[in-house]
Amino acid sequence: MSSRDEYIHKMQVKLEEWNAEIDTLTAKAGEVTAEVKNEYNEQIESLKAKQIATRQKIEELQHAGESAWEDLKLGIDMAWTAMGEAIDSAKSRFK
Repeated sequence: MSSRDEYIHKMQVKLEEWNAEIDTLTAKAGEVTAEVKNEYNEQIESLKAKQIATRQKIEELQHAGESAWEDLKLGIDMAWTAMGEAIDSAKSRFK
């Protein structure tokens, strides 16, 4: 497996983990008061948007040539970091 394939696989696995965490937050949103529920829902929608953007970047990477993937990797790394920080923030806010 090439380093690009390993990188893509790692990203896909982490996206699935984040998806499970978003599902957990969504379930918790159903258990809170109306006031807090709006905040939960806004945070969840933001997470889903970031997840979609990250998934799209991974798809771009999958279709990129060997020479271009290193350039694309930088953008993905930034999206990856933003997604991770958003998940961590949401989890800490809604404990």
